[in-house]
Amino acid sequence: MNLDAYALGMLSRPSTSLATCAVIAALFPITLRTQDRAPARNVVVLFSDDAGWADFGFQPYPSPHLAQRTPRIDSIAAEGARFTQAYMSGAVCSPSRAGLMTGRYQQRFGHETNIPPNYMAGGMDLGEKTVADRLGALDLHTGLVGKWHLGYPEPYQPNRRGWHWFHGLLQGSRSYFPIDEPSSHRVIQENGEALPEEGYVTDRFGDAAVRYIEEHAAEPFFLFVSFTAPHGPLQAKPEDLETIDDVEKEQRRKFCGLVVALDRAVGRVLDALDAHDLADDTFVVFTNDNGGQTQVGADNGPLRGRKGQLWEGGIRVPMAMRWPGRIAAGTVIDDPVISLDLLPTFVGALDQAVEPDWRLDGMDLGPLLGGELDALPPRALHWRTQGSGGPAAIRVGDDKLVVLRGEGGPSQHLFDLADDLGEASDLAAERPELVKQLASRLADWESELVEPRWGPGSGKR
Repeated sequence: MNLDAYALGMLSRPSTSLATCAVIAALFPITLRTQDRAPARNVVVLFSDDAGWADFGFQPYPSPHLAQRTPRIDSIAAEGARFTQAYMSGAVCSPSRAGLMTGRYQQRFGHETNIPPNYMAGGMDLGEKTVADRLGALDLHTGLVGKWHLGYPEPYQPNRRGWHWFHGLLQGSRSYFPIDEPSSHRVIQENGEALPEEGYVTDRFGDAAVRYIEEHAAEPFFLFVSFTAPHGPLQAKPEDLETIDDVEKEQRRKFCGLVVALDRAVGRVLDALDAHDLADDTFVVFTNDNGGQTQVGADNGPLRGRKGQLWEGGIRVPMAMRWPGRIAAGTVIDDPVISLDLLPTFVGALDQAVEPDWRLDGMDLGPLLGGELDALPPRALHWRTQGSGGPAAIRVGDDKLVVLRGEGGPSQHLFDLADDLGEASDLAAERPELVKQLASRLADWESELVEPRWGPGSGKR
């Protein structure tokens, strides 16, 4: 029996108490590491915003509008691995970021809905350590470019949350073109100093990421590039629109224009790694913050639903990883994975160990990426929005239960995702025992959560 795999599986079970997790971690430390490969030196995350599941060429069902128009992003998958069943822990921007940044379900600390605009009463719980805190403690310089959206008061800003260098905006979105008088939350700043309004935002973020790599090429670094593209407003560059004049619907064409600019900026980051001979030593991840916002032009392909919902279209995201010599080119991973796995995977890639007192909810994907494991141990993945009175979902294996709550009482919907990717055939009436089992496991997980600290479900206006 593979005891490391057993320990991973036990640690991921929602019924396993925190005390038991600590005992398991002590008895069976998860030490599956690279075989003849040195640890990663750098980690780079390239993070898009509101893109659809079908909006990149490397996806299994790519949109015909973009299938040939994202070559640089597609190269990450071609040179490494693509994930067919990757998820975010949230269905909208701020909660999904809070989960990824901490490696913990954000519902554990009340970060369940988007932070309201100009909200000055708090942000992401100050008691939570971020991925920048964790990797910074492992002697990596940490740089964040782009969107923050995790708190506006100074104690909640990036430079106080583990990031040595920040170039971006605090708010969740802004104009892609210069603003005459940007607010303090929408202005692009660098370490607290407002920068002049000039240039196209996606290009500016690409420039900043390249400059960061140039300035820190001599030391190990963690760079998180959090693009606002292709989140609205639909302000594509005219020259990008000219390259996609075959897209008839104006809204979709503008959205595609934002994706084209995103791909160009990603390419510049990859080129900078090559220019400084860092590509072979750098673990690169591309993914998106939540399901596509189809109401403004995203394409989720066969998936049901959109951003903000717990159907697959709201939580399943594109994901690709590249690490030459460690991840075989052209790898396809069908195991369900979640953004909470990224922090422990980064720590593992650096040949370091996650401490039990971090109480992370994800697992190190390194053994799967490197071929030491054929498949991840069984585990449950969970979602909830808007507190205990809002929608919730659980996935175990191929079975997914969605619970909708409202004035008429909860309704339960069961799907077999192996045969029904589009969640068109509700099996709840046919398999009541499975519904009961999954609902019980979901309730166990929800018992560990707190109510939202703001927004719907918080009881606050």
